[in-house]
Amino acid sequence: MSREPVRRYELLRSERPELFRNDPGGIEILTDPAAVEAAGGVLYQDPYVIFVRDAVRFPDGRTGTYIRSLSPAAEPGCVILPLLGDGMVLIEHYRHATRSWQWEIPRGFGTRGLTGEANAAKELEEEIGARVRELIPLGSLHPDSGVTGDRVLLFAARIDAVGRLGVGEGIRSSLTVTFAEAESMIADGRITDGFTIATMTRARLAGLTA
Repeated sequence: MSREPVRRYELLRSERPELFRNDPGGIEILTDPAAVEAAGGVLYQDPYVIFVRDAVRFPDGRTGTYIRSLSPAAEPGCVILPLLGDGMVLIEHYRHATRSWQWEIPRGFGTRGLTGEANAAKELEEEIGARVRELIPLGSLHPDSGVTGDRVLLFAARIDAVGRLGVGEGIRSSLTVTFAEAESMIADGRITDGFTIATMTRARLAGLTA
């Protein structure tokens, strides 16, 4: 068996130790090389995702394995709610994972060397051709704490206009709606994207909506 998955696992552990922290009473990661090799280590890696299978000890003493996905970049991803006048901008984005068109707001992976704010501005320009007039932090989100170790930063951004859409990324249209209209789209199932729903919730709690 190739030891490459173990070598990559040890490299990841040295570069990003926060991902391998053991907290009292939690699920303990076992780092003995034999345990790592038996569990699998880094199963797959590309520029967008790393799949890891950890050797673990559960709180009741049982040992086993746990799989998780991680972003290759330590910098968090971002989600941006574009605010245009009295409305907000949605994009119609084709998502390969669901094989369907989704109404959602812009988002992107973390980018090495960029702050969350700089990454948010980059994603807005790439996806809807918009420049940020004011960027408002709305906290962070763990999109699926059972599977992924990633954290995503949430923002609202005041913009003056929508420009060229990122058609190469699968975006075919944009729609400017009131916040109430967007909430109706959530209620009737036209918006099912969790990032969009969470960011809209944070925006409402922050008093950014009518």
